[in-house]
This record gives sequence, structure tokens and C-alpha cells, in this order.
Amino acid sequence: MPDLLLELFSEEIPARMQAKAADDLRRMVTDKLVAEGLVYDGAKAFATPRRLALTVHGIPARQPDLKEERRGPRVGGPEPAIQGFLKATGLASISEAKIQSDKKGDFYIALMEKPGRPAIDVLADILPVIIRTFPWPKSMRWGERSAKPGALSWVRPLHAITATFGLETEEPDVVKFSIDDIETGQTTFGHRFMAPAAIPVRRFEDYDAKLLAAKVVLDPDRRKDAILTDAKQLAFAQGFELVEDQNLLDEVAGLVEWPVVLMGSFDADFLSIPGEVIRATIRNNQKCFVVRDPKTGKLASKFILTANIEATDGGKAIVAGNERVIRARLSDAKFFYETDLKTKLEDRLPKFDQIVFHEKLGTQGERIKRIERLAAEIAPLVGADVEKAKRAARLAKADLLTEVVGEFPEVQGLMGKYYALAQGEDAAVAAACEEHYKPQGPADRVPTDPVSVAVALADKIDMLVGFWAIDEKPTGSKDPFALRRAALGVIRILLDNNLKIDLIAELASAAVYIRAQRIAQEIANLGGVAHVSFSRDSFVMGGFQVLSNDLSQALNAAHDADENRRKLRDLSLGILVGQLLEQEDPEGRPYYVSSIENSIGIKPYSFLPDLLAFFADRLKVQLRDQGARHDLVDAVFALGGQDDLLMVVRRVEALGKFLDSDDGKNLLAGTKRASNILSIEEKKDKRSFDGAPNAALYKLDEEKALAKAIEQVKGEAGAAVAREDFAAAMRAMAKLRPAVDAFFDKVKVNDDDAKVRENRLKLLNEIRAATRAVADFSKIQD
Repeated sequence: MPDLLLELFSEEIPARMQAKAADDLRRMVTDKLVAEGLVYDGAKAFATPRRLALTVHGIPARQPDLKEERRGPRVGGPEPAIQGFLKATGLASISEAKIQSDKKGDFYIALMEKPGRPAIDVLADILPVIIRTFPWPKSMRWGERSAKPGALSWVRPLHAITATFGLETEEPDVVKFSIDDIETGQTTFGHRFMAPAAIPVRRFEDYDAKLLAAKVVLDPDRRKDAILTDAKQLAFAQGFELVEDQNLLDEVAGLVEWPVVLMGSFDADFLSIPGEVIRATIRNNQKCFVVRDPKTGKLASKFILTANIEATDGGKAIVAGNERVIRARLSDAKFFYETDLKTKLEDRLPKFDQIVFHEKLGTQGERIKRIERLAAEIAPLVGADVEKAKRAARLAKADLLTEVVGEFPEVQGLMGKYYALAQGEDAAVAAACEEHYKPQGPADRVPTDPVSVAVALADKIDMLVGFWAIDEKPTGSKDPFALRRAALGVIRILLDNNLKIDLIAELASAAVYIRAQRIAQEIANLGGVAHVSFSRDSFVMGGFQVLSNDLSQALNAAHDADENRRKLRDLSLGILVGQLLEQEDPEGRPYYVSSIENSIGIKPYSFLPDLLAFFADRLKVQLRDQGARHDLVDAVFALGGQDDLLMVVRRVEALGKFLDSDDGKNLLAGTKRASNILSIEEKKDKRSFDGAPNAALYKLDEEKALAKAIEQVKGEAGAAVAREDFAAAMRAMAKLRPAVDAFFDKVKVNDDDAKVRENRLKLLNEIRAATRAVADFSKIQD
């Protein structure tokens, strides 16, 4: 069958767009072919800086013929309806139609045949549409044609279109169409500098080979392999080791059609700059790789660049040009670094009071105070020194105001560590400055030092609670504040470090402090001078205090004509006399409000269950990636109060192993049967069957045996759960299986005696209650 070759030849396509553009071209063309009934054997797309190319193999030479039956009017129907039917179907007379009978009578049926079109004609129709509607992130118009209506918009000026179609054994035909005076043909062009002449091509194999001869490597993967192999060999030959960078490799491969790897150098004096800054400078400005000394692991004063030409001087001029630019850029980086060292991190903190983090959540300075307080609270729970945790939390964001981070945002945190060490901070404090951002993705490492763990958890919890409090949660695919990543970060930190933390308490603690802080700011806005006094104990007791330093002066100056003064007076008096009003939200959960809480834009604490559910969803993702079942996570969280994520995971693991056994499968079936019967009868009677069964009403031995087994299992499973031995709890529950099986085999639940029926339903409820020691079995899928 024939093959298609399509090339769109243009000016340089941005490297970041090439891979998606190639995939879009393949997808759009093949989807259209299938929609037209042209099922192909295979397709592959390619991209270089100056071309998108596509080959589709095994396309049928023509579309299949289509046969269609169209139903017409009733036999003997109105003449206008019959004439309309003939016109729509192309029949010369009604005698050419068939008659078909059904329950409603006899109807005319037209058998229509639509012959398939040649595939080359179909391609000539669909390819221009695809080119005109191509989804570039950014596009442009150019030249005189740009002013014409319907002018082509493309990422860069499009110069030529190659489109051929034909059998391997024959001369292919050109798929003829034109776009903005660009006629299709079978001519492409080689390397811009080394082989710019026109090249006639026939089909893909011919096209690929001729481009290679013209110094164009069509396949981006082949270019990447060549760059990486040559760079490693060049570094090795000089006694160095290439610092690999996949993202940079992808970008560089999109900048060249004929990669030529060269090595340059820079002054060794620049090695006094942190290696990450050198790497960022060389990478961002010149798209070059760095190398290191394998003996020391430190960077060497060399770099590797990828040229797009085989220069006559062996690349000396290219290397020299890159060295000049890199020297200037490293000089700037060295100046920034040395300038940053002159100012201590702590001295930068006052500037954060003038930088808004979020209009509803206050300034960066306020956020730093919240993280510092929460880190101090978490520190004892993770084995961290409280003062070190507070110090690290206070300094962790300071490097955001440095010159180096301003130039290279990707080294934030890392530079904080370097600056903290340079000013003599404790090593744990310095490490936390870098690690509190981690993990930033599934491949990123998790902090393990207790101080880093405390600050990282505080940072992420404050972020999550804050945005939940102002109802800025992720929606669909939108997550502008990376809250899903923050939640997964909390989960990974807790699980990887085997940390038992009462998560809901820490979320609530952060929520209370955010609200208190915003109320204090409102006092300040109204003319008072306020600060927040908060402790864990005050939260446990259900309140917080907002104290003013000069309330007496503010109150003495207050008068009803001044609205702000009046509000301040009422607010201050209310808080001072402890008028924090205890109320309940619609779900019955207590929370506390003050006279201005409606004005600060912070939601009550009723959002915390929703935030905990968000953690449950993220945990499902985490466990699913590890092969666990998401319904088991649902079954554990359904118990309520399950905010110790480490214990949730251990329950899920034990439950999964138990359900893989015969005892587990049979007990699950019995428990679900009990739950289903209960649900039906509770709905019928409009009541629940709580409460202990009456032993005097047991008629059969199977009832007595089940009651005894439940009593034994409750004690054993409860004790095992209390000592967090969930495997033992499962083993205890397995003892229910024979008694449950025997009960359902021998006992009629809906007995004719109403009291016996009620008692047996209560016994079924006891089964459900016993298994809830570990999980809600009703949430588990069969």
C-alpha cells in the first residue's frame, strides 16, 4: 500500500515547541485518515529546527465504497414527499426503490452506494485544513500575504511544503494543494550553511538518506544520542566527567540539525562561586553543559557546547565566542554572589513585611511568622531541636531577596543554605533552608534531617490551610499554587520518615493562627497596635487571644463619629473580656468567631474535614502508584478521625494482605451480606438496629457461637489496634469467618417473631461494628 511523506519547511522553530508539534502533526493527520476510512499501518513524526516531517505507512490507495439504506415515505404517500425522497437519494423514479414492510405499513427504501475516493484526493483536502488549524502556542503572519484575509498563521515563516504519496515500487505522486501561494512539491533543503541547495525527494527512505547526506539529522532522538555520546567522550578524553542534564539535552537537540560537540574553558577563579550557580549561568545563557573532576566531584573550569556547523577552523572561533560570553556572565554571577554575602539573611527579613504573599493571607513577613510558630510546634513531634527549627523557619525564605536567586530562581533554597553556612549558622539550620521546599516532585528526594522535616511540614501545611481557608482550592486541572504537590510532599515526608503525627491537629493549629493573625492585622488597620498571642493549649481549649499594646489610648480616643474608632473599640473590648462566641456550623462542629471575622475573608474551621479528604485523595494517588488499592484507603478513612497517615498506610497494607487470603475474602463477603441485609431492613423499618443483642433471645447454637466469636474478636482486635499491630487485628478478625458462615447457613434473619428478628439484626450490626476496628468493609469493592 502507498506511503505518505509530508514536510513543512520553515524558519527556526523554538526548541521547546518541537516535540509537541511533531506529536500534534502525527495525531491530526492520522485521526483525519481514520475518520475518512483510511486505516494505516504506522506513522512517525520528526522535528528539526527548520522542519516538521511525517511519514505514514500502509495507507489504502482509495477509500472503501460505502453502502447506505435510506428510508422514504409510506407507499401511497403524498406526491411531494415522494419527489423529495427521489431528489435526496438521486433515484430516477420511485420504481428504483425497494419496498419494506413493518408494523406501521409499507415504506420505500433507497439503496445508495457511495464510491470511495482516491486517497491522494482525500489527502489533498485534509492536509491544508490541518496546516491552517495547527495548534502552535504562538504563531505569526509575515510578508505581503499577511494583510490578506485568511492568511496563514505559522510559528515562523513557512517556505515550502513537501507532500508525496505512492507505492514503494513506483514513482510517488505529489499531493497537490497550495497555501498562501506555497505550492506543494517534492523538494526540500539541507543544512542552512553546509548544504543549502534544493534536494529532490521521493519517499521517506530517500528523504531521510538525502537529508543526512546534506548534514541534517532528522530524528531528534538520534541527535540527542550523538550529543550525549560525543560530550561524554570529549569530557573523558580530558580527564573529566560530563554533568548530565536531560532537559538541557532536549533543548540543545532542538537547536541544531548537525550537532558538533566542542569544549571550552573559563577562569578557575570563578570556581569560588557555588557550583550550582556556575551551572545555572552557563546553562541558561549559553545552553552549555558543565563537567566535573571525578576525583573530587567538584566542577572543573570547562564547559561543553554544541555547535550547528563543522567549522573550517575546527570550532576555535565558536569556542572563543562562547568563552567571552560565559566569562562576562560568570563575572556578573560572582558579583551577585559576593554582594549577597555582605548582607546577612536575617537583615533581609524586614523587606518581607512590604511584600504581599496573598491579599487575603497577608504579607510574606506574616507567613514567615506563621511557619516559624508551626515549625516550633512540629519540632518535638519529629525529634527536632525547637530553637533550630524556629531559626531555620525564620531564615528559610530570606534568599528570595538575594541577587543570585533574583537572577536564577531555580537555585532558591540552595543559595539560602550557602549563605547560612557562610554566616556561621548551624549546619541543620542551613540544610533546612534548602530542603524545606522538598520534595518538589515524585523523583525529588525527601528531607530526613529532623529540622528540615519540621520546617518543610510547616511550610506546606501553612500553604494548604491558608488557601483552603480562603477557598482557593485546586479545581480540575487547575492548581496555580501547586497545592496537590504540597499535599503529596507532606505525605511523602511523613511516610518516608515513619512519622506519627496527628495531622488534623496541626492543620487546625495552623488555621487558628491564620485567623488570629488576620484579626490582629484588622485591629492595626482600624488604628490599634496589635499582636497575636497563641499557644497549642489555647487551641485545645478552643480559643485564641488578640492583644493590643495600647488599647487604653485607642479607647480613650474613640468616639461614635469615627467609624474605624468605633469598630476598634467594639472589637478590642470584645476580645479583652473573652467574648469569643462559641457557635456550631451546620455540621455540628464547634468553632469560634469574633466580631470582625466576617470581614477578614478567612473561612471558619469547618473546611478542615474537606482538607483532610484532599489528603486522602492524594494518599490514594501515592498508594496507587505503589500498587495499592484505592478502595482500601476509602475503607480506612471512612472510620473517621484517621489523620495519622502513617497508621492509615499500615492499616491499608495489613488489610490488603488479609483480603488476599481465603479468610479475608470470605469474611468480606459475609460482612457485606450482613451490611446489605441491615441496610434493607433499616430502610424498611426506618430505624437502626444499634445496641447489644439480648442473649436470652438466641434460639440456635449458631447465634450463640457468632455472639461469642464477636465478643472475642472485639477484644483481641481492639487490643491489637491499640498497640498498632494491624496484622494481629486482621488475624483476630479471621476468627469470625466460620461463625459468620455458619450463621448465614443455618439462621433465618427475618424470623416470624418480631423480637427474634430485631435481635438477629442487632447481631448482624455487631459483625459490622467488630470489623470497623480496622476498616469500613462496606467501602471495599468485591
